Amino acid sequence: MQDFIFAYHGGKKPQTDEEGAKEMALWQAWFDKIGPNIVDPGNPVGKSYTVSASGVVDNGGANPLSGYTIIKAASVEAACEIAQDCPMVKDGSGSIEVVDIVEMEM
Repeated sequence: MQDFIFAYHGGKKPQTDEEGAKEMALWQAWFDKIGPNIVDPGNPVGKSYTVSASGVVDNGGANPLSGYTIIKAASVEAACEIAQDCPMVKDGSGSIEVVDIVEMEM
């Protein structure tokens, strides 16, 4: 088994408390289904900044990343299969970038 990052892109912000509760229930059901594979359930993320040798840039606008989760899976294909069941993928409001985590020895 290897670790993978699910980098979430997009998604939709609930407009009402009722909509938010419904959305959270969908995510909880998905997390319950993949529970044994979850290493870190992650979180949504806030505003992004780009840091480089030339300084810090406030990119403004929408973030390229909306959240993350770390899972274990037997292969990238298995991780992609798990990602396809994500509520925001299923409703078309977002996508998931599936990236394998490469272990480095220090």
